[in-house]
Amino acid sequence: MPTVLGDKIRSLRKTNGLSLDQLAVKADISKSYLWELENRDAANPTMDKLSQIAAQLNVTAEFLLDKEEVSPSDDVADKAFFRKYQKLPPETKKQIQDILKVIQVPESKKE
Repeated sequence: MPTVLGDKIRSLRKTNGLSLDQLAVKADISKSYLWELENRDAANPTMDKLSQIAAQLNVTAEFLLDKEEVSPSDDVADKAFFRKYQKLPPETKKQIQDILKVIQVPESKKE
């Protein structure tokens, strides 16, 4: 019987249009390990493996482990984006920063 973790991984994988094979390759884990996470009730992944999966699904490992939250909030998406941003090379970060300078945030959206 799948766990909440397994259900979340499967749901997000399908939402992102990824097969088991594709997600396994992207997350650098075996397909059988991913299948076990999705389908077994005794799944106990390491934080490293869980973080790799979460990064490919554009969520956080914390979200995947949260038994209460069923769909990722904007905050989860922001944290996942920022974690990917942190791993980018400096020149790519600079390009993104330059793009953000051009984008004007309406006054009603500013905090």
